[in-house]
Amino acid sequence: MDVRQLEYFLAVVDHGGVGRAAAALHLSQPSLSQSLRTLERDLRSDLFHRIGRRVVLTEAGRALVAPAREAVRGLDLARSAVESVQGLHTGRVDLATLGTQAIEPLTGLIAGFTERHPGVSVSLRGALTDRDAVQMVRTGACELGVVATDGPAAETEVRVHPLTRQAFVLLAPADGPFPPGEAVPVADLAGHRLIVGHRGSGMRRFVDRLLDQGLDARIAVETEHRVSLLPLVLDGAGYAVVTDAWRGLAERSGALALDLDPTDHLHVSLISRKGPLTAAARAFVEHATGAPA
Repeated sequence: MDVRQLEYFLAVVDHGGVGRAAAALHLSQPSLSQSLRTLERDLRSDLFHRIGRRVVLTEAGRALVAPAREAVRGLDLARSAVESVQGLHTGRVDLATLGTQAIEPLTGLIAGFTERHPGVSVSLRGALTDRDAVQMVRTGACELGVVATDGPAAETEVRVHPLTRQAFVLLAPADGPFPPGEAVPVADLAGHRLIVGHRGSGMRRFVDRLLDQGLDARIAVETEHRVSLLPLVLDGAGYAVVTDAWRGLAERSGALALDLDPTDHLHVSLISRKGPLTAAARAFVEHATGAPA
């Protein structure tokens, strides 16, 4: 067994199949399959149930995931320790994030970080909910993550580095009934169609609270794909309640991002695993927070 075999095993787990993992690793599918069979032979145990073209983890495979992540992360730490002696010239930062935080604050943070450390690459992994992001960081799938929670994030499973607060705003077309630059009373959303995210997202929780409090509005579109929110608004499908992370993108696209009265906020935090971090991950935390990691 070697660490590369474990990296291949984890790629199949993370990408949900041999074909997608092979494409991500720039390997041929037969080569990746052969590596998995060799690993299974060394461990004297099947790691996957093979069902047609699908693979499903066996009990032994599930047991291997966490130790494999620790082994791969340990190798990354060893490389990082050697490389950091001569300065941070190479490396990679793996970040788990929800779609909205990938717009802001991450775009600004990543732009500044890569300008300071041009040899370090940044990989963003999608998470549907804050809990998903915490799990990805806790289990070692990513070293860092960004979450947006109703209150300050808890430090029970990960380290928390507060970044900012984001207020909820209304995305509306420029030719709609709401004047530019004026706050929209929440009561004025009555009778309108709303576009919302999936259950478990911060913006969906906010809209659900408004509806529970008696707002007479209708959910017209529910989407897990946040990239569709702005096009849906611009095409007249309804109005979207999002955080002000969308403001700049919305205004550049010709939409309005209007304050809501009253509104609420999400607490945005960078999270990191509790174990040692690679030099690249430490540098990102320090860049994002202005404090040592």
